Amino acid sequence: MPHTAPHYLAEGPRVAIRHFTLADGPEFTARTRESKDLHRPWLFPPDTEEAYAAYAGRLIEDPAKAGLLVCEKDSGDIVGFININNIVRGGFQCGALGYGVFAHAAGRGLMREGLDLVIGYAFGPLGLHRLEINAQPENTASLALARGAGFRHEGFSPNMIYIDGAWRDHERWALTKEMRASG
Repeated sequence: MPHTAPHYLAEGPRVAIRHFTLADGPEFTARTRESKDLHRPWLFPPDTEEAYAAYAGRLIEDPAKAGLLVCEKDSGDIVGFININNIVRGGFQCGALGYGVFAHAAGRGLMREGLDLVIGYAFGPLGLHRLEINAQPENTASLALARGAGFRHEGFSPNMIYIDGAWRDHERWALTKEMRASG
């Protein structure tokens, strides 16, 4: 899909991250529809223009959220998304990550590279101290991404988040700025 030159917040060898825009709707929703089998039952990103506009609008306008697209650096194609949700300032300086890869990019290590860029952005320009990931125990790909990025397992919460018509158990993972600095 053709792209204009985007403003990247951070770049790695193969991917870069940037904020969501409303103009990303056609590509994002097409990728979502292509990826339904990969995403279910873990996540349900918007697959229509109307749903995308509402979703992206919240990410763009809400200061307690930072919606970030992971894009192939050379082509600009969207490979996935990593959102920093529930950003709490003050003494907490924390955000919760939610993410998904699109089927055409799955298994290529692009999201791992993108997550590293998001962590750097969160602990750098955003000024956060802690990031959290909550993932369903059966979502092995999501857990592997958290583990591979250096997040530590902090616990298990039964019936934590309402997803797809039921309260789902989640494992809790976290990373602090100090943990990242110490490698």
